[in-house]
Amino acid sequence: MESKDRNRWVLLSTILGSSLTFIDATVVNVALPALQANLDANVTDVQWVIEGYALMLASLILVSGSLGDSYGRKRIFITGVVLFTIASLWCGLARDIQELIIARTFQGIGGALIIPSSLAILSSSFDDNERGKAIGTWSSLTAVTAALGPLLGGWLIENYSWRWIFFINIPIAVIVLYATTKIPDNQNRDFSQKLDWAGAILVTLGLGAIVYGLIESPQLGLGSFEVITLELVGVLLIGAFLIVESKIKNPMMPLGLFKSKMFSGSNILTFFLYAALSGALFFFPFNLIQLQGYTATEAGAAFLPFVILISLLSRWAGGLVDKYGAKLPLVIGPLIVSVGYLLYALPGIGGSYWETFFPAIVTVGIGMGISVAPLTTSVMSSVSQDHSGLASGINNAVARTAGLLAIAVMGIIVLHDFNLNLDKELSRIEMSTELRDYIDSERINLAGIQLPESVEIETAGKIRAAINVSFLSAFRMVMIISALLALASSFTAFLSISGKKKSNDE
Repeated sequence: MESKDRNRWVLLSTILGSSLTFIDATVVNVALPALQANLDANVTDVQWVIEGYALMLASLILVSGSLGDSYGRKRIFITGVVLFTIASLWCGLARDIQELIIARTFQGIGGALIIPSSLAILSSSFDDNERGKAIGTWSSLTAVTAALGPLLGGWLIENYSWRWIFFINIPIAVIVLYATTKIPDNQNRDFSQKLDWAGAILVTLGLGAIVYGLIESPQLGLGSFEVITLELVGVLLIGAFLIVESKIKNPMMPLGLFKSKMFSGSNILTFFLYAALSGALFFFPFNLIQLQGYTATEAGAAFLPFVILISLLSRWAGGLVDKYGAKLPLVIGPLIVSVGYLLYALPGIGGSYWETFFPAIVTVGIGMGISVAPLTTSVMSSVSQDHSGLASGINNAVARTAGLLAIAVMGIIVLHDFNLNLDKELSRIEMSTELRDYIDSERINLAGIQLPESVEIETAGKIRAAINVSFLSAFRMVMIISALLALASSFTAFLSISGKKKSNDE
């Protein structure tokens, strides 16, 4: 097969394969209010719909990178696509919120096999002179496919059912599997290499304990024995994971890689940047649908400028790295993102989309468009090609861990701020003790609180206004935190990323 033909199949396979995981993330965010309403779920439940998926990605992406290097990236990639597709079908057929959460964890396992293998196949298929643009093309076209996700997903939710957001993965997966058969498997691999299953188990259990404690703390109590025990156990397990990684011969996360200032800095930057993005994207659809009154389709369309800008800018930004290095875009991009999150915090309730959220979405889109390809190239260029799958796995694990922890921690902050403001607002409204007790029992639903039909219209209007104002305050808090995290990522790039193009052995 000619090099150009091979490269086209590589791009098609890796772009659509990665898009499976990216589309699912954006579509499910838009669907969260519908899941809350249709499956009788509270905010903790819908957090787990996101977190169950993210937990598997964060922990298993690490061992997946090693699996690809040992047993063949193409083989692991295909396995991931098949598993992801079966799990997507299961998600669409789920009968209750608990079954959906379980199905989402299996989706996460499939995604963990897809993502590092996808980028490693891409990186190893292009030489040093073409890699930056190839990764830029991957970032750009992945954004285009991801752009269709929220719009199509919102339309399906509004006109049919939330279940169809999972079924759209199936035809994409068929195309991916066909394209992958056209890619030659020229990778040298060592089947005798032992995999770090001990590390995978420890990091999965450790992150799981920490996140479970954080997400359940609003109901159990942050200072409760159960939550404190879970956090301590999680920290101890993560500590044990680091000890194991420093001792065994074939760790899935070799701590020696972090001796590279470029690699360490890129991953710290990734953590801050994606913590900000994940927290903001989780709560934004609730604001649009439950406060602003957007339909699911309109909420999906609201994301379009964001992904379109990433699409338009990523290839250009990838080309900049080939010429000038990654430092400049990785300082400027997150700085622009930080400004965008502050713009998210300005709108109240009501008003035109173009005057309220559009400027914020555009600003964050520009900043992320400048950042994504240089960040990916920086990570992949800071290690040798033999470790490309591993480097991809570590960086993706860092991004997913950031999102995992951000949603859990911001969930606590949101509920705390919401409750403080709701107490203040409700103190001004006359209501029965029974109604107040009912509202207290529903606080976990935040802006999704449904009032009994028996409540007088005037009183219901005052209570609804109090709920909306309280959630708006909490939403603004999330955006300010996200702005600070993005600012921290810019500062990290300034301190740790080289301004010149670096070779793999530097």
